[in-house]
Amino acid sequence: MQPTAVTAGSRGKTRGRFSLFAKMNSLIAILFLPIVLAYTYSNDATFHVVSRELQTSSARQLTFLSGQIDSRISQMMDFSLAFSRDPNVQDFNGLNLWGDRYDRMQTRYAVREKMVLQSGVSDIWPARYALYSQQNREVISNYAHSGEYDEGYLKRNMTGQWNYDDGRSEDAANGGASSFHWLYADSLGLPGVLTGSSAVVEASFSTDNIRNMLDTYKADGQGDPFYYRKDELPILNRSADRELTDELIGELDARPLERTAQRVVALRGQDYLVSSAASSYLDGQLIDFVPLGQVLGPIAFSRNLFYLSIALLFVLGISASILLYRNVQRPIRKLMDGLLRVQSGDYSVRLHARSRNEFSFVFDSFNEMSRRIQELIENVFNEKLRAREATLKQLQAQINPHFLYNCLGYIINMAQMKDEEAVVSMAFNLSAYYRYTTRMEKEIAPLKEEVKLLVNYLGIQKLRNGRIDYRIELPEPLLEAEIPRLMLQPVVENAVIHGVAKTYTAGEIRITGEAENGFCLIRIDDDGPGMTPEQYAALNLKMTEELREEMGCGLWNTHQRIVHQFGTRSGLRFGPSPAGGFRTEIFWESPENTQNEQAVEEETYLEMRALRH
Repeated sequence: MQPTAVTAGSRGKTRGRFSLFAKMNSLIAILFLPIVLAYTYSNDATFHVVSRELQTSSARQLTFLSGQIDSRISQMMDFSLAFSRDPNVQDFNGLNLWGDRYDRMQTRYAVREKMVLQSGVSDIWPARYALYSQQNREVISNYAHSGEYDEGYLKRNMTGQWNYDDGRSEDAANGGASSFHWLYADSLGLPGVLTGSSAVVEASFSTDNIRNMLDTYKADGQGDPFYYRKDELPILNRSADRELTDELIGELDARPLERTAQRVVALRGQDYLVSSAASSYLDGQLIDFVPLGQVLGPIAFSRNLFYLSIALLFVLGISASILLYRNVQRPIRKLMDGLLRVQSGDYSVRLHARSRNEFSFVFDSFNEMSRRIQELIENVFNEKLRAREATLKQLQAQINPHFLYNCLGYIINMAQMKDEEAVVSMAFNLSAYYRYTTRMEKEIAPLKEEVKLLVNYLGIQKLRNGRIDYRIELPEPLLEAEIPRLMLQPVVENAVIHGVAKTYTAGEIRITGEAENGFCLIRIDDDGPGMTPEQYAALNLKMTEELREEMGCGLWNTHQRIVHQFGTRSGLRFGPSPAGGFRTEIFWESPENTQNEQAVEEETYLEMRALRH
């Protein structure tokens, strides 16, 4: 049945629109979403800041360590340059040419003493020095040296740079295993060049010096630093993870790192921040790698703990929502279903509560209301139908005398003017009018019959006033529409009397219409003087007010008849006409829509009677 379908659709819309359970869940989600988003943004910002600071700090500390090593090496080189010009060194290089045995011994002692004093300046960085005399082919050093002069060793290592001996080369025996050494020769006008008679100063230090610096650096941080030079043995700190370092070295050999740069490398399933800093003197890099998880782990743990707490709170919120749904939403929905059934005409519905609570009183009140409505609805519905029918008949009865008075007045005027043709035409029109209104009991008629009456009326007015000209353009589907009798005639009469007749330059009346989108529309335009915007607004307002003595009853009655016949979305409205005068628009909802609404009311009434009997 049609009413049942409409009611089911309304019930579905109402449930979807007013679901308390859905609203509460949406509210919980809305409350949690900004918190989660704000925390996620804050956590990401913190993560990035800490990560950036970690990179900056690691690079800065490693650069500082490289600077310390370069500073120690620079001191050794400065001493070597100054030491090469020392008079004792010059004497040592020329001992075979002059001097006795005692002088040679004193010179050797003075040279070695100066080297020993210089090497003992720092405990963490012990330096080693050796003096080679090409002219005497002798060696003096402050450490355990082989004591043998090796010309080939000098030629191979006189490069002007620090050479790294990892203990695997043929020169390892000269300087000890795994060390750095640098040779300088102060020749006349040719510093750093072997001339065959030069005094060569060798400065060297053990890799333990760098290892000591790495140990100190690691004690103050979280990294695992080492000295790296491709294809050579690395220098590790003493507590280094050798397997992990070897894995990183393999990665660096495959993908070399810039001399001063940073990169994230995955080792053993964990990300490490690898930083490098190049030395100004050593042809290698200081490498430090820090596990990111160790530094950023607390942040990630705090983030995961927050998300877990939010998830638990969300579950608690949903649980509370479900509890509220079962104890509040279900009774409310039950009450809504009962109200919808009452709205659809089923007044026999009764609600029963499973437990005695606040809703028990509401259900009892609803049952009492439904019972009383069931008793009163039949009388009220009948009274409503009778009142509506009486109102329609009263409004139509008021419009008929109004038209009659105008027609009789016109006949009197025409008779006084001896215009027999106009009198006959008006009398014919008047008799046709009453024949039209009394020949059927129905209060409505097709629009085409109303148009015939308008043609007759306008023809008479044209005889009375030769300036009047009219044009009727209505589509065929609109002519078949049924409307209340005499709905158009008062409006056209108003256009003739108050529009065309008030000026000698006007005389055109145009009637057009259309039917679309479920509505019908008829426009009556004249080229009379028209009205001001304020007057149009006042006239439109009068149509919705009660009838007063100073108001004309023709347009007001017509508006009320249309509203009562087709509903509140129908009636009259007024405005300026494109022809320059006054426009009246008659609009009403299509008869199919109105008939559907009436059918629903009648079917509801019949169902109610069936339930009662």
